Amino acid sequence: MKFPLNAFYAWYSQTLRHPKYRWFIIIASLVYLFSPLDISPDIIPIIGQLDDIAILTLLVTEISQMLTDRLKKRQPNQTMADSTPAQATSEPIEVEAVSL
Repeated sequence: MKFPLNAFYAWYSQTLRHPKYRWFIIIASLVYLFSPLDISPDIIPIIGQLDDIAILTLLVTEISQMLTDRLKKRQPNQTMADSTPAQATSEPIEVEAVSL
């Protein structure tokens, strides 16, 4: 059972990341979530919601991952020297250690 789930996840994420099919997958996922026709009907108490939760989780995870990747590409790479304050000096800081 693990192989079909991995194959579906790989197909879903690759198709969602493809710019040509991205909106089709998003709209199809939302239609599936709100349509009464499901793999497992929503009338069944817990099992009926599992497929909807799985699709919603995949959709939210992949969209948030795409957004974080896009934000990381936009921000310039900062080194540690660039992120330190301008008033910082290279003098050592003296700290007194206290034993407990």
